[in-house]
Amino acid sequence: MANERVKISKTEILSNNWYTLKKVTFDFQKRNGQWVSQSREAYDRGNGATILLYNKESKTVILTRQFRLPTFINGNENGMLIETCAGLLDLDNPEDCIRRETEEETGYQISSPKKIFEVYMSPGSVTELLYFFVAEYSKNMKINEGGGVGDHEDIEVLELPFEQAYNMIASGEIKDGKTIMLLQYAKLNLSLA
Repeated sequence: MANERVKISKTEILSNNWYTLKKVTFDFQKRNGQWVSQSREAYDRGNGATILLYNKESKTVILTRQFRLPTFINGNENGMLIETCAGLLDLDNPEDCIRRETEEETGYQISSPKKIFEVYMSPGSVTELLYFFVAEYSKNMKINEGGGVGDHEDIEVLELPFEQAYNMIASGEIKDGKTIMLLQYAKLNLSLA
């Protein structure tokens, strides 16, 4: 259903290099009935999916570590970030995407990822909707070393005891929002402690 309180008057492409940065000028009707003109920038990088792999028997989780330039230029001294496996949907549906990304990044071939929720991670400036999944893994699901397949990906696969990973939130070793959300979900719902 369209929002009748929003009327877009102009859209400009500011950059279309890596993804698309748009400047949108629009009129917005406030709750008191007054119309105001506003201009905002929105970065469209497509939608994505992320997953926490967990093993109930060994009480472990699979995470990744890789260099993230935006964190490096915003105070992360070495630019390395510990995260859950994730990727952009491209032309896939969320479930197919997360199966593909799991295999490419971690080396595990999962059979039945469970979608738990979907979230706009930074709605003030980024259009991305991120689909969150969990899935059990076992050693026999490991079909390759993972690490990413892109020319510039250098992903380290980490298998950690769940409690250690969870405690890395408080210690500041894990600062990635999607990872924190999935570890919190696991703490509340997956009996890994």
